[in-house]
Amino acid sequence: MSIKSCKFLFILCVCCLSQSVMGQLTDIARLEYSFIPKSNSEDQYTRIRALVNYPIKTNEDCYLVIGAEYNRIILNLEDSYPFDRSLIETINVIDLNIGYTFKTSENWRLGLRVNPRVASTLIDKITFEDVFLNGGVFAINDRTDDESLKRPYRLVLGLTYNTTTGVPFPLPFVSYYRRVNENWSFSAGVPKSNIKYFFNEKSMLQTFVSLDGYFAHLQRPLTINGRQIDNISLSIAVGGIGYEYFFTKHLVAYAYTGYTFRLNNVLRDTNRNEVFKLDDVNAFYLRTGIKFKI
Repeated sequence: MSIKSCKFLFILCVCCLSQSVMGQLTDIARLEYSFIPKSNSEDQYTRIRALVNYPIKTNEDCYLVIGAEYNRIILNLEDSYPFDRSLIETINVIDLNIGYTFKTSENWRLGLRVNPRVASTLIDKITFEDVFLNGGVFAINDRTDDESLKRPYRLVLGLTYNTTTGVPFPLPFVSYYRRVNENWSFSAGVPKSNIKYFFNEKSMLQTFVSLDGYFAHLQRPLTINGRQIDNISLSIAVGGIGYEYFFTKHLVAYAYTGYTFRLNNVLRDTNRNEVFKLDDVNAFYLRTGIKFKI
């Protein structure tokens, strides 16, 4: 694996962790569908995602958050490949989310999170190679509901740790959101940056740039040109437009569409070196779903 590819994989894994963090801050439940067709091919990438979080009040302004997330990734490989395609047809990513958050001052809140993960084809029994551990600590200044501010904002600063990155130390995380006026807001950070236009409080349009992907273990290794394949990863960088509609204050439907400007679907050996590239041609992107948020 090249140094450039390693760095991008590291950043991607951190961004995937960060996405879970931001989801935990606001999402109680989510059901989502993603779709990427392979350019000039019948191959397709599909992901179904379900998430639920349950906050438990332990003290004044202190909450324990217990949750789980399930991602089912379906690789519909119709082209000819030098291996048994059925062994990587379905990838499962299962997260257990355990978080705790409490106020440290009037405006600042501290959040801690531990995230055991199973990421595997799950053809056989779960082994140690299928299990990963993520986590992080975050300082949150959320003043989005402060009516005294002309331009409400939210700032999140943190450190994240993810065993799939191969980096033996925590990595920094920063996210900043500001409501500019009645019609405009922006968010800068990872895994997503956007600019939103509010038609009203129920309907909004946005332009966005985001990262997505996964890393998982193959329980039944493949062999290509004499080299053993033990892992699979997908990294995506995409830009496009999105639309959100609030049925109620907390129930939201959304749809994002765009085009990838980086797509790398790769089979890797036990040291995570690239062995075989499934796809690296940019393509159309669609993600839609419904969520219940606080």
